[in-house]
Amino acid sequence: MSHALARADFSLVFPPDPGWVRTAREAVRTALHTAKRADLTDTALLLTSEAVTNAVNACRSSGCSAPVTLYAEWGPYGTLRVLVSDDAPGLPAQRTLAGDAADAESGRGLLIIGSSATDWGVCHHGPGPGKSVWFQVSGPELPCPGR
Repeated sequence: MSHALARADFSLVFPPDPGWVRTAREAVRTALHTAKRADLTDTALLLTSEAVTNAVNACRSSGCSAPVTLYAEWGPYGTLRVLVSDDAPGLPAQRTLAGDAADAESGRGLLIIGSSATDWGVCHHGPGPGKSVWFQVSGPELPCPGR
């Protein structure tokens, strides 16, 4: 008998406004709950908040009004992949915690993503100035049925 878990891929498109960070996080929470992957929840929600906040802030600081897009999909072995795209120019840079940056109240988003995700990256998308930040989170491999 198969015990397949419900794992729906989804996307969310929203304006570059900080109020949407919570909505994006709740959408990811719902996907994890539906897939019965509570083990990934804390990390996935933190990383979603960081990636979406970075995209919103990049758009707001550059005057970009194009929507931000979050896309989530399930990969092999219960890996959740999240991609957050915006049309603000420039690629974000991962900072270190050296010097004054250690006391800064912002600028640590990619550092958090890089240290907590199973895998992650930043890339350009489309013909315009936009980019995407993506990350994957995974827990221990799920056991094979019948083992």
